Amino acid sequence: MKRILNLLTAVLLAPVSAGAQDVFAAHRSSWLEKANVKPELKTTVLKPVSIVKAVKDASAFQGWRYEKVANPEELYDKNFKEVKQVTLDFGRHMVGHFTFHTRTLTRCQDAPVRIRFTFGELPAELNTPLDPWKGTLSRAWMQDEVVTITQVDSDITIPRRLACRYVKIELLGASPDFDFAIDHMQLAAVSSAGECRTALRDGCPQLIRDINRIGIETLHECMQTVYEDGPKRDHRLWVGDLYLESLANRYSFRNFDLTKRCLYILAALSDDNGTVISNAFETPELHPQYGSICLSYSLLFNSTLLEYYRDTHDMATVRDLWEVARKQMETALRYVNEDGIFENCPYWLFFDWREGLDVSTPMQGATIFALEQTYDLAKIAGHDHEVRHWLTVASKMKKAAMKRLYDRRQGVFVSGNQRQVSVLSQAWMIISGAADRKTGRKALERALSDSRSVRPGTPYATHYLIEAMVRCGMNDEARAYLEDYWGGMVRKGADTFWEAYDPHDDFLSPYNFFPVNSACHAWSCTPAYFIHKYPGIFQE
Repeated sequence: MKRILNLLTAVLLAPVSAGAQDVFAAHRSSWLEKANVKPELKTTVLKPVSIVKAVKDASAFQGWRYEKVANPEELYDKNFKEVKQVTLDFGRHMVGHFTFHTRTLTRCQDAPVRIRFTFGELPAELNTPLDPWKGTLSRAWMQDEVVTITQVDSDITIPRRLACRYVKIELLGASPDFDFAIDHMQLAAVSSAGECRTALRDGCPQLIRDINRIGIETLHECMQTVYEDGPKRDHRLWVGDLYLESLANRYSFRNFDLTKRCLYILAALSDDNGTVISNAFETPELHPQYGSICLSYSLLFNSTLLEYYRDTHDMATVRDLWEVARKQMETALRYVNEDGIFENCPYWLFFDWREGLDVSTPMQGATIFALEQTYDLAKIAGHDHEVRHWLTVASKMKKAAMKRLYDRRQGVFVSGNQRQVSVLSQAWMIISGAADRKTGRKALERALSDSRSVRPGTPYATHYLIEAMVRCGMNDEARAYLEDYWGGMVRKGADTFWEAYDPHDDFLSPYNFFPVNSACHAWSCTPAYFIHKYPGIFQE
């Protein structure tokens, strides 16, 4: 039933093409032309560094770890019919295409060979039965491929692009009348990131160095021909991830052309009303996920454009895309009532995957934040005289937040009819400026200390928590939280940072089955942003 309701909602909210006026009809072709300038993908050929065995270990992340048992070269001359199953470790996370070679050892091939390859980012992913499938996302996302080899003594490349560190190889079928080996395994890893252009201060603690390095590696893997949100699963561009990736890119690769391309893709693929759709695909041609509008994400288009200008001073792009930013703001303001409260929005509003989170108050804060960011864009583009009233609206919304959403008895901001207390409600009231530093700090401290409050469940939400801490002067707390949260992933063996992480629940999954989680996810890369933007807080 839930799936049917979601489909009906998508249909009802999708733009009506027949007879509808396309507000950006005159601009789409030029925007698409600029969006179609793809970056060069740089290729690095990697080979496995060891043969490993799985060890069940209750102290390891998700209960599994790998131990080295041999070098890969020891496999290459063995009859794979005797090996039957092996797992190889490439030593690091990779995104790219896997190639292997098969070679006849004795007699001649008289029948096909069938082999299953299973690629995994984490040990538990390769050691948890996938069937019967329990996840709410498609089983097809899992990276297991059955290959039927009709001609041994050949090089074979698995067509699907993969995101992995480990590969498990299992023999499913072979003739008894000849022997063969598998050798020359390699993965052509790809990224458009380029070289990292930033460095940490001398004396920076090792844990911060590790968090920074892994955050940058996470971004590197997600920088393909667009900023992807997770190269294992969603090979697409999401607006919310784009904003965070652009912030981390400033303090790492400084590949601003990729940011520009993504902005033009989203502008060109906005709906007929001009609303930026939440995500977009590149193949077989550029197209959005029709009907998928997440208004909290659409507003982040504006913030991304503003940050892009601050990085590049590319006035031409700001002027070219100003009307798109304006349209996102105007759409959001339809749902601000006369009292200055955001309400009754029919669109999806996303702030975290944490079950039960009420997003009313976070959206109040996000709308105020967007108003002020978009007004800054208006000043840059020379249109501030047209939208000066936005400042009045922002002020009214801040006063309404203090009057209607702030519970003075508890000293916290509440959200929704149930007056829910969540960490994110406090964070967004601080980020928006609705709460002054003293009020915001007190509210956030109380929410964090209350075991009943709803806490972040993803690095995406945690980014905004850290941002709020810094803004209200909780510098020591911000560093401690970053070291505990992202440092917790480091201590649990992360090569890249994960899509969902709860220090108290290794099996947390938004999709009801943890193996489908992405272990390299764009919205997890922002420690690099904090560490470099605020070196006095995080590098000393």
